[in-house]
Amino acid sequence: MSGLLTSVLAFLVAIGILVAFHEFGHYWVARRLGVKVLRYSIGFGKPLFTWRAGPDQTEYCISAIPLGGYVKMLDEREAPVPAEEQHRAFNRQRLWRRTAIVAAGPLFNFLFALVVYWMLFVAGTTEVRPVVGEVLPETPAAAAAIEPGAEIVAIGGRATPTWEKVLIALLDTGLSRSQTTVTLEDRDGRQMERRLDLSGLGRLGDEPDLLRTVGIRPWQPQLEARVGELIDDGAAASAGLLPGDRVVAVDGDPVDDWRGLVQAVQARAGETVAVQVDRGGQLHTVDVGLGEAGSPRGVLGVRPDVPPGLFDGMQHTVRYGPLAALGEAAADTWRTSVLTVQVLWGMVTGQASLNNLSGPISIGQFAGDTAATGLVPFLKFLAIVSISLGVLNLLPIPILDGGHLMYYAIEAVKGSPVSEQVQIYGQYLGILLLLLLMTLAFYNDIARLAG
Repeated sequence: MSGLLTSVLAFLVAIGILVAFHEFGHYWVARRLGVKVLRYSIGFGKPLFTWRAGPDQTEYCISAIPLGGYVKMLDEREAPVPAEEQHRAFNRQRLWRRTAIVAAGPLFNFLFALVVYWMLFVAGTTEVRPVVGEVLPETPAAAAAIEPGAEIVAIGGRATPTWEKVLIALLDTGLSRSQTTVTLEDRDGRQMERRLDLSGLGRLGDEPDLLRTVGIRPWQPQLEARVGELIDDGAAASAGLLPGDRVVAVDGDPVDDWRGLVQAVQARAGETVAVQVDRGGQLHTVDVGLGEAGSPRGVLGVRPDVPPGLFDGMQHTVRYGPLAALGEAAADTWRTSVLTVQVLWGMVTGQASLNNLSGPISIGQFAGDTAATGLVPFLKFLAIVSISLGVLNLLPIPILDGGHLMYYAIEAVKGSPVSEQVQIYGQYLGILLLLLLMTLAFYNDIARLAG
C-alpha cells in the first residue's frame, strides 16, 4: 500500500472515530435529557449511507465530506414543531440542559483521550529510555552541563520515563520562558541535577525539532545500512532488493550507516534512484522509485537488520495498575489540554510560531505515519488530536460549541437569550475566523510539503 493511500485511509479512520465520539456526546446527553434527535451525521453534505432506528426513527448518516459531523435536534427555530412535541424541542429546554448538551461534545473528546491513555497504561507499552545521545554546542543543554549518556529521569520534579514525557515538560518550560530542574541518572545509577534555562528560547515552532532547539539529540543505535525485512508491496520489494542486502550508495552518494540511508532516501521523494548494494560480496545496482510525486518524503520500504541485544537496557515497559493508570491518564489528558491552550495563546501573543497550526494534509500525514508504525502510536495520535479537537471546540468562536456556551453564559448573566440578530452577526464572524484559520492551516501544510 502506497504512503499516500495509507495516509488517506488513516486520516479517514481517525477523523471518523473522533467526530463520531464528539457527536455522540451531544447525541447521548440530548437523548438522556429528553430532547428529540432527528439526525446523527458523520460528515457534512450529501448523505451517502442512511438508516433509521429507535422509537423516534432517528436518521443516522455517513455523509460525503469527512471533515466533521453534526447532530440535528428538534428545534422550533428551524421548522414548525407539533404542540405535543414542543416539550422535546431543544430551544424549549432550560439553560442548564442546553449547556450540558452543547458542552458534551468537547467533553467526550477529553473522555476519549482519558480512556485511550488509561488502556495503554494498564496494558503497558515498551518505550525507549530518554537517554541523551549528543549535546549540541552553544545550546541551553550545553550551558546546563547535561552530559551524553545520561538518562533524563525527571524535569521540574515530574517523572519522565519516556521521550514523550520529556517533550511535554520541555514544551511547558519553553512556553513559559522559564528555568527548570533536570534530574539525570548516569550509567552507574548516580543521580544529579542540572538547571536548564529556556528563558532565551525563540518562538516555539520556528524550529520544528524542540529537542534540537534545546540542544539534545536522543540516543540512537549505530546500525549498518543492511536490509532486515521488506515491507509488502513496498518500493524495495517491487524493485528486487533482498533481505541481507547492504546498501553502500544511493545515486552514487556513499551510505555509511542506517541513518545516512534514511536521510538519503527521504530527501529524494518521488524520484527513481540507483541503489547500490553489497549482496554476498558482489555489488548490484537496483533502480528504486521512492514514493509518488508530491510525497513529503521518500520511502524505501525496508526495515533495518537489528542485531540481537542491541536495545538491551535501553528499553523498558511503562505499566501501571488500574487505579494508578487512571491518575496518570487524567494527568496526561490535563497537561496536554493545558499545553494546547498555551500554544494557541502563544500564537496570539507571538511567543509561538503560527507554524504550529496544522491542517488536514499534515494530520493525514501524521495519521499515516503512526498507523504504519503500529497500533500504540496510532492510539496516542488519536488521543492527542482528540484533545486538540476538544480545546478548539471550546474556543469562544460563534458557530463552534464554545461560541454557543459563550451565548449561554451571557444569557445566565442578563437573564434572557442573546438576540437573534446578534447571533446572526456572530455566525458571520465565526465563519470568517474559521476560514482564516483553515487558510493558514492549508498554507502551513503546503509550505511543509514544499520545504
